[in-house]
Amino acid sequence: MAPRVSVPTATRLPSSLRVEASHPAVVKALNKLSRPSLLSIVLDWLDDKNQGICPPLLRPAELDEVGPDGQEQDDPYADDFYPPARSVDELQELYSDLQDRRGGKREVVDRIIEGDWRQGLSLYQLALVDIQYLYDHPLSLKWGAFRIQPLRPPRDEAEAEAPEKVNKMSLAVPRFHPSTFLQNLQAEVLPDVKAHYQFERHRSLPLSLLRIFVLDSPYTTSLAVASSSRNRGGLSAPTSFDASRTIYLAFPDAAPYIYISKSTTTGATTTGDTRSLRSLLIDGVPKALSKPKERYALTPVGLSTKNLDALLSTKGSGRTNAAGGGWGIYVDDSKTTESPLNVVLPTPPPSAPGSADEVSSPHDPQHAALPVRKKRPRDPVASKYEREIKRHRSLAKARFGHSALAEDGKGIERLDIVIEDAFPHLPESATNNNDDDDSDVTDDEEEEDDNNADASGRQSPSKSTRGRRSTLDITFIQQQAALDAADPDNNDDEDMVENAEFERLNAGTWRPNVRLTFHGPHVFAGVRQLVEAGVINGERMPGWLTGEEGVTIGAVRSGRIRGHKGSGL
Repeated sequence: MAPRVSVPTATRLPSSLRVEASHPAVVKALNKLSRPSLLSIVLDWLDDKNQGICPPLLRPAELDEVGPDGQEQDDPYADDFYPPARSVDELQELYSDLQDRRGGKREVVDRIIEGDWRQGLSLYQLALVDIQYLYDHPLSLKWGAFRIQPLRPPRDEAEAEAPEKVNKMSLAVPRFHPSTFLQNLQAEVLPDVKAHYQFERHRSLPLSLLRIFVLDSPYTTSLAVASSSRNRGGLSAPTSFDASRTIYLAFPDAAPYIYISKSTTTGATTTGDTRSLRSLLIDGVPKALSKPKERYALTPVGLSTKNLDALLSTKGSGRTNAAGGGWGIYVDDSKTTESPLNVVLPTPPPSAPGSADEVSSPHDPQHAALPVRKKRPRDPVASKYEREIKRHRSLAKARFGHSALAEDGKGIERLDIVIEDAFPHLPESATNNNDDDDSDVTDDEEEEDDNNADASGRQSPSKSTRGRRSTLDITFIQQQAALDAADPDNNDDEDMVENAEFERLNAGTWRPNVRLTFHGPHVFAGVRQLVEAGVINGERMPGWLTGEEGVTIGAVRSGRIRGHKGSGL
């Protein structure tokens, strides 16, 4: 008999490919779900439409038949703790009964692994388990937003040979068709890497999810998901399934943005492998969305968070993309909202009968019959405190609008800001007052101070690059590299003039290295509470502290945040 030969192909992994049920990655994935979620997933597997790729182990009908000699056949499942059922309907009834009664999660996992799916779970089943975990824990992944920008078509041969440029004047948005997109994306995958794709429409958010499961294997057969292997020394070696990676893509409805999550691994992998997979997707997704004479590119927008609701409100299809914070009053659809764009002044509500607004005549007999009550004098300190609190709350409402509320479910976990402005100069009157104190300074000390001032204003390259580079600097470098790759000529004349003017105004001044990092479940809601409490001056607070710029990482120059060569939009 000729040996079996497995030839590497460029196709994707089939959804019906089974992974051994006893594999540690399978057991770990099942144990991550709660008992109700696990039972609901099993009932989805047992649905009629999923029987082709999620078939359970059923008892053969031949075992119940009586032989020609009148004796029953040997039952190989007689000693099993979880004997197989005779039909799918019987399994559906069994798991429905498990839903109705209380119990532990362990019995459900053991029945799946050792009973009904002992032959293995398909990649489709594992994908449903992973997606269900994302529904149960919506903050388990960190997402980064990217803008889909059209590229300018070349007009002559010289432009065709040069790098493509972003067409900033075009409003074209690519048409998204799942099957065509997957076919084009698979063409960008290397032949020694195999991927499994699973599309899912989000249950509560207006977006579509794409789960990509990547294996470092050239095969699409059971060799790609083998649970054990041996090296030359006879020891067990890690398999391709142990080093698998999973990454999600989210496509919001009617929005020129795409959200890419950080990849998760089932085993031990290096950071370089994770970043390389993400970079391959950033390069491959725009090619999969493109078509002849209509090319696109992905550019980062400086927004990353674990909350998909926050991404949709800032970089989605709604009207709050360019109207964050207090500017949201212009996009509110409520008719009762007092907007500066209204041409008719709002009508005050009618006062209720018997309220303090109704003024009664002193000659009214009812007025004469009522006893005159003197108002109790209020504490001036308490009344002043109440007025201050009311003023702070109205100021916070004006700056934040309807956003940055603790219960809105749109929290940003981290905000990184770099201040690039020069240190403000002291007035001459303040410096002249200290002349007498500095009169006893010697010439050597003055020369030393001048040298220190020059060193602080202009750091040498050796000192600026000494030590470990911060994560914020690495992020800025990666974002700038992505922008340069998408648009090599993004340093247009306006940016060059603005940068030259900024350098001229700040020449010879001291610019300290100030970095601000805000942590918390809802950063901007915390800032709003500080404004309401009077800790932060809401009148002089910069706009980027309200979240209206729509970025989580940026640099402040001349008092305004610069996300990517401009604002965060």
